[in-house]
Amino acid sequence: MNEMTPLLSGRWSPRGFDQTHVLGSEQVECMLQAARWAPSAMNRQPWAFVVGRRGEPVYERLEKVIRGVSDWALGASALVLAVYRTEGSEPDYALYDLGGAVAHMSIQAEAMGLHVRQFASYDHEGARTEFGIGRDWTPVTVLAVGIPAPEAAPVGRERKAVADLTPWQ
Repeated sequence: MNEMTPLLSGRWSPRGFDQTHVLGSEQVECMLQAARWAPSAMNRQPWAFVVGRRGEPVYERLEKVIRGVSDWALGASALVLAVYRTEGSEPDYALYDLGGAVAHMSIQAEAMGLHVRQFASYDHEGARTEFGIGRDWTPVTVLAVGIPAPEAAPVGRERKAVADLTPWQ
């Protein structure tokens, strides 16, 4: 088999979500399990998440740090703040490892018929304060999770050529 899985080629990040969709707690658990099984340098697993499903108090607290900056995300079924802890060693791969964990979550969501859009335009310091995130942790992105709004459609699906990914060869 030399074909890329449709879970990757069909994945896209909607900018609008169906506000009537309800995300089940078991779906959130499954996404967190996917993150849990992501590889990390020396198996440190330097990631953590703040997860709020629409209608829950955590979601409302996440809304506070998003509102006015990325309002399009407020219709998502869930909001997930992705955070990493630096290990203070050189080289420190914690940010890279968090990216892998989030990628695992995103593909798991896709496998469940969900979509994820990551974004970094939110109040980072506000998130740190709202959730008591210490200085040894760094908030990075928020994931908006749900199903696309009926009018949402994939745009900007162009990618570099494979040859452009290996310029030094």
